[in-house]
Amino acid sequence: MPELPEVETVRRGLAPAMEGQVIARADVRRPDLRWPFPPDMAARLTGARVLRLRRRSKYILADLDTGETLIIHLGMSGRMLVSGVMPGAFHFDHPAPEKHDHVVLDMAGGARVTFNDARRFGAMDLVPTAAAEAHWLLADLGPEPLGNAFNDAYLVARLRGRMTPIKAALLDQRVVAGLGNIYVCEALNRAGISPRRKAGRIAAPRVAGLVPVIRDVLTEAIAAGGSSLRDHRQASGELGYFQHDFRAYGREGAPCRSPGCGGAIRRIVQSGRSTFYCPRCQR
Repeated sequence: MPELPEVETVRRGLAPAMEGQVIARADVRRPDLRWPFPPDMAARLTGARVLRLRRRSKYILADLDTGETLIIHLGMSGRMLVSGVMPGAFHFDHPAPEKHDHVVLDMAGGARVTFNDARRFGAMDLVPTAAAEAHWLLADLGPEPLGNAFNDAYLVARLRGRMTPIKAALLDQRVVAGLGNIYVCEALNRAGISPRRKAGRIAAPRVAGLVPVIRDVLTEAIAAGGSSLRDHRQASGELGYFQHDFRAYGREGAPCRSPGCGGAIRRIVQSGRSTFYCPRCQR
């Protein structure tokens, strides 16, 4: 599942092709993905101008001049790919249609944006912009980890008394939005905190220290174009590269990269998901 860095990378790649541009033609090629598409989605998108693209957690939101917002979720394998004319970039032809190209947006500026989703766990919905934050996918989300509302005082207060493991607490989208398995493993490794520790029993200074570590991990991952483990592609079709900088995730048995540690990365299963950590330096 793409996490915040992958979704933010896609948003940034789409922005030059979509922001300020009119959707000249929307082609919706099936009635649903994970859920049914909204009624008359193609007609409601055609002729609309994209005012801005923004991200909330793992969702891309396209605010339109019609007063509606297109909510996009990439799901497990979804890709938003740009072809054709890109401002400030080379011109290149649109690729031949593929089997899993489910929604195609031809922009008036010449670019084409294609939503390709082989597993069909992605989703799109159209809602009034004024009510977008109250949409059921977004309503209960916590603060953005790169925003001002996510700070040491907030995280210390939010985790106080919680008896769930710290990893599970950070994966809770009501606590902080957009974090997933990869980047929680990476942040906990850098912070030297065991994923097994009960969140409410970690000293406040150590919890507070997680905030800048989480920010650093996410910022570095975005700069690298996200992590391409299986399906993620940037809007240009390129891979992300942050997986080459993983310190914990996917490195079972490999030497810990924390300076002076000398331990090895171990894999355990928490809530049905793989967790990677160093039992020597993560306490």
